[in-house]
Amino acid sequence: MSDLMKSIDERTRLAGTNRLEVLLFNLGKDLETGRNELFGINVFKVREVMHIPDITRAPDMPAGVEGIVGLRGVMVPVINLQKFCGINTDDKPEILMITEYNKHVQGFLVKSVDTIKRLNWEDVKEPPQMLANRLGGLVTAVTELEDKSLVLIMDVERVLAETAEFYNNDDLFTGIDELEDGKNITILFADDSRIARQQIMDTLKHMGINYISTNNGAEAWKKLNELAEQAEINGDPVSEKISIVITDVEMPEMDGYVLTRNIKQDARFAKIPVIMHSSLSAEANQALGKGVGADAYVPKFEPLELASTLTNIIQSRR
Repeated sequence: MSDLMKSIDERTRLAGTNRLEVLLFNLGKDLETGRNELFGINVFKVREVMHIPDITRAPDMPAGVEGIVGLRGVMVPVINLQKFCGINTDDKPEILMITEYNKHVQGFLVKSVDTIKRLNWEDVKEPPQMLANRLGGLVTAVTELEDKSLVLIMDVERVLAETAEFYNNDDLFTGIDELEDGKNITILFADDSRIARQQIMDTLKHMGINYISTNNGAEAWKKLNELAEQAEINGDPVSEKISIVITDVEMPEMDGYVLTRNIKQDARFAKIPVIMHSSLSAEANQALGKGVGADAYVPKFEPLELASTLTNIIQSRR
């Protein structure tokens, strides 16, 4: 897996090109379907890949969590993706992928890893409803490789929300106050993860802010253009219809970097701030967001920080 050791600079050059690199892996042959599905995860989120070390079992773990492993002095929770995804298979996990989301580190047990593929987000589509239903909504996108095999992009944020308490806790919203004039503010946001969209909606509801939800960058860009056309017909600035845009980074069809760049290069949206909201929270990713014009960069699953950032932007605009 020497490809994982490529320099950050080489990988970050993909920002703004609507491309990404994914590490392909599989969970074994499903005895019920006879299929051996191929999954993908953004390489930026993979720290390392290793053979499975000794796992310390612990009581009262959430479903799918095998236990913890010690990794250079850090205790890392281990999630069995076969169990979590309900894959009925005789194939035992052989590989542990160490990943980082929002500065939280966890391991994913998988059957095997394959290779790294560079994909164009334009070729990555929302999954057919039948496929999404069969995998319990755990797939946010799907794409076809040159050999006609399908790659399923997993909603890892949902996995973490259901296995890690810090991702799914009502206390996360404690301290978020309703804005006095929130009803006069409308925010458009884009995210392909249902869990992430729900948390954004919950944050905005606590703040008393109106919102428009979209599932990816292409859908958000289309909606923005529709609103701009309506505003032009009415002789109003589009900033009276949309106060702020919140965008994820990784999304099918159009990623957040391209969406942000499109907004910032269009004079119609000059007065609309853009907040990038991503589980890619490393400093390099934040710098990339600022490089395409983002006004702020907020890590996912931090409602207080998102609410604080929104409040500061709204107050500065007054």
